[in-house]
Amino acid sequence: MFLDTVLTRNPELVDAAATLHRRGEIPPDTYVMDLDAVEANAALLAAEAERVGIGLWFVVKQLGRNPELIRAVARHISEFAAIDPAEARTLHAAGAQAGNLGHLVQIPRRALPEMLAWRPETVTVFDLANARAVSETAQRLGFVQDVLVRLEGAEGTVYPGQEGGVPLGRLDSFAEAAEQLPGIRIAGVTAFPCVLCDPATGIPRATPNFALALRAREVLAARGHEYLKLSAPSATSMAALPLLAELGATHGEPGHALTGTTPLHALDLRQPEKPAYVYVSEIAHTLDDGRPAIRGGGFYARSHIRSALLPRTGARLGVQDAPAENIDYYRLLDAPADSQDARLGDTALLAFRTQIFVTRSTVAVVSGLASGTPRLSGLYDAQGRAL
Repeated sequence: MFLDTVLTRNPELVDAAATLHRRGEIPPDTYVMDLDAVEANAALLAAEAERVGIGLWFVVKQLGRNPELIRAVARHISEFAAIDPAEARTLHAAGAQAGNLGHLVQIPRRALPEMLAWRPETVTVFDLANARAVSETAQRLGFVQDVLVRLEGAEGTVYPGQEGGVPLGRLDSFAEAAEQLPGIRIAGVTAFPCVLCDPATGIPRATPNFALALRAREVLAARGHEYLKLSAPSATSMAALPLLAELGATHGEPGHALTGTTPLHALDLRQPEKPAYVYVSEIAHTLDDGRPAIRGGGFYARSHIRSALLPRTGARLGVQDAPAENIDYYRLLDAPADSQDARLGDTALLAFRTQIFVTRSTVAVVSGLASGTPRLSGLYDAQGRAL
């Protein structure tokens, strides 16, 4: 999906990744991350958000929750949105500030004392039971916690496994009950996804959930709530920030824009964010019909992989489809032409949409590419732990 983009926009990263694998400094099933590019992308996003008047909470699940990358992003975007407790702890330990907890996964009740003690700017709640739990914990800690009300998504917009939220038609009754909870203050609304990239053009477009969130904010304002936030996550990028501002959002939550890997970046090589990672594998064996099998571990069902580069020969081989329910021990490539051999151990480089935190991959952080002095600064697992 992004191989042409990264070859055109960041060939230094491609060369460095191939060299690291050839030397045995990184194993197959490794994402090689360009630290300089990630930080430069964060700086661009921060400047554009300030220009259009949007707040940002950054997300790192797709980066492998990596502490080096977190610190680089936080130098420009200070607050994060954490999708679950494991991510929140990694972000907090790396020194970033909590902007929005409970973003996609509700904070477990027993983890609330720990995480509310960080004094997050907001906590997202999906229902009244979670709102009560946040209120009770905040009361015990001696403060009132701002919360965002997550709206139930419009029909046909919710990803399986991400269901939940307050239906718009029941928001009034929810708010009436939540207003009686002494440990929380309704500070705004959110929904997911609020923006998606058009499949044909890659251009960010508002989903029906954005309209739901806007109507929800009106409902809460009519009840007397003031200065309400509206966080409109998904596909937050340089191209999307003016749209968020125009439609009335107060916050975006950039994730893939930090690595230049939104769907728009696959289609438009002129986007400001620079592609910042490649995936490294190697040929494990070859089938009798000539198709090479490369080692897996880092593939993702929604990745839209198209081709792999074998740097030793320069061959570009198609990547064959695999069903979503497969275990990615391997991934098959198209058989090379007769003039292009594929050997055991050959490096294979790919670039596709990923969510590193759900893989078993290694993450290699490389710095110095921007100055021509590449250096492997660390190896980590997919949850950000140093190896």
